[in-house]
Amino acid sequence: MVHRSALLLSLLAFSPCVIEANGQENDPVRIYVGTYTEGDDQGINLLEMDPESGRITLNGVVATTENPSFLAFHPSKPLLYAVNEVGQFEGESSGAVSAFRIDPESGTLTLINQQASKGGAPCHIIVDSSGKNVLIANYSGGNVAVLPINDDGSLGEANAVQHEGSGPNPRRQEGPHAHSINLDATENFAVAADLGIDKYLVYRFDPESHTLTPNDPPAASVQPGAGPRHFDFHPSNRLAFGINEIDSTVTAFLFDPDAGTLTETQTVSTLPPDTDVSNSTADIHVHPSGRFVYGSNRGHNSIAIFRIDEEAVTIAPIGHQSTGGSTPRNFAIDPTGRFLLAANQATGSIVVFRIDQESGTLTQTEFQVEVPSPVCLKFVPHGD
Repeated sequence: MVHRSALLLSLLAFSPCVIEANGQENDPVRIYVGTYTEGDDQGINLLEMDPESGRITLNGVVATTENPSFLAFHPSKPLLYAVNEVGQFEGESSGAVSAFRIDPESGTLTLINQQASKGGAPCHIIVDSSGKNVLIANYSGGNVAVLPINDDGSLGEANAVQHEGSGPNPRRQEGPHAHSINLDATENFAVAADLGIDKYLVYRFDPESHTLTPNDPPAASVQPGAGPRHFDFHPSNRLAFGINEIDSTVTAFLFDPDAGTLTETQTVSTLPPDTDVSNSTADIHVHPSGRFVYGSNRGHNSIAIFRIDEEAVTIAPIGHQSTGGSTPRNFAIDPTGRFLLAANQATGSIVVFRIDQESGTLTQTEFQVEVPSPVCLKFVPHGD
């Protein structure tokens, strides 16, 4: 694990935010945007946000690369990693993962290298806190993989673990479809949501050997046909929440950080009662306070808001907020917990909402920018 003070100093070397002696941040915050690309001049975009007002401005494309749909930062070096969500790479039935160096002044990205993802359509990526590993989920490949990070920031060859099985939906669940992978706070365990087999698979993670090993038990199953997609841990590391794409639900889990087990406590709809709309869910995030959890609806085009009862390990619906556009594939909460940014893929817009700290409700601000097919929003980390 990286020591907190060392991490903070190294992150400040490339962060656009300046943390003053009073601990306040007064400079624009950088946000990188992963997209689906349709032309040679598209790729990863850079935004800046005023941390007080929430005003966002678009700096433009900082790296041209194919379908950089999800992004992740190195914890202590000016490095960014992106999946390339494609089905063919260098003659293989595989997607790719790209490593970039971040220019501290401009925020532009320089490609270091690419590696095969060892599965088609990689769609989610994280970096462990040691900075030694990239972990990815390959959607069409139906597997998860670990890629070692070399000292120069480049990526080594992927070590993949294949999922097996299918689900009751013949169109969406003909085989495994790994959709995301997340580490718990101890980083002893990784949870992979697999849409195709209705499971949240749990792996023991070894950062030194760059491997994932099935836990015992190896998974938590949800309702057949639910279609697990994304997952987030509560700050306490004893609760977790999965959003299920096909049946538009959120499942609450009790997590045992010693055994790595997930126990379902509740599953609730992400839609208002009696809603008659074709819908699929996408993303889920717990508020930094641990009091609220948010999920995105594509079709209803909203953010579903829930209050968390930490003791009971349950959630209660608070309401819904329109995302001001269509198909909110991804959204992000800024590190202070004051703003939520929704990326509307179909309408090519990123819209800023202010979060009420007491109620958890969202209020749309006047601020938004246009970005073609935005898929992922990542705030540059500051270590604070």
